[in-house]
Amino acid sequence: MNRFHRLAIIPLLLMLGGCEYLLFDPKGPIAAEQMDLIILSFLVMMIVVVPVFFMTFWFSIKYRDGNKKSEYLPHWEHSNKIEVIVWSVPLAIIIALGIITYKTSYSLDPRQALDSENPTLRVQVVALDWKWLFIYPEQEIATVNEFAMPVDTPVEFLITSDTVMNSFFVPQLGSMIYAMAGMENQLHLIADTEGEYRGLSANYSGFGFSGMKFKALAKNDADFQAWVKKVRESGNELDASRYESLSVKTKDHPVEYYSQVNPLMFNRIIEKYTGPQNGE
Repeated sequence: MNRFHRLAIIPLLLMLGGCEYLLFDPKGPIAAEQMDLIILSFLVMMIVVVPVFFMTFWFSIKYRDGNKKSEYLPHWEHSNKIEVIVWSVPLAIIIALGIITYKTSYSLDPRQALDSENPTLRVQVVALDWKWLFIYPEQEIATVNEFAMPVDTPVEFLITSDTVMNSFFVPQLGSMIYAMAGMENQLHLIADTEGEYRGLSANYSGFGFSGMKFKALAKNDADFQAWVKKVRESGNELDASRYESLSVKTKDHPVEYYSQVNPLMFNRIIEKYTGPQNGE
């Protein structure tokens, strides 16, 4: 983060003093670009806010009752200059924000694959009550409330829900995207710094929503392979009966590892909402 960014986010941090500022501590290029977008949008909107505050104090001092030197115009009702300023400045801001939104709608499209020399890792994500299931179809392993990814490796998340609508979000890595039953959403992220990052659901989904959190682990290649090996050594198989038990509503569910999983499980979870309904 350069000096300009530090200075620009000071007002935001003052207003959010009691909150975590994960959005302003990016650990990947997508999150960094989104932080720049937030700061730029904030500064553009300050073009209106700052003059309003300045004029509030200036007018109250200049046109106070005790100031006999100020011009007194009791019948004044119109000014072309004020009309131009009042309409042109907000219009210019709307145009600027529109251009920014148009460009970033494409550059930050969550479905857009990321350029990298490293091959993309695919992770399938299923939102449950109230936990997250991560399936690695190529490694044929699965985890609950924890996923790992190699640093500097793009990850393609395929996201769905086997319950009500949720939203998948790792603030320090980037975009939030919704998980909906019978649908598959795509999200591409990449981490450029090793660490453990907080993941969560950003959409209220019931009683256990507050505990619907997960760990996002960014590791070097060797540590990632060691993590995969640890999951494979767990000896637990995520078969149909185990998945049915996992689907039962739980709150603050612990991390779980599964050494075996059907690589077609994710597709079957989606298909049970899109296929013919009972009685049809």
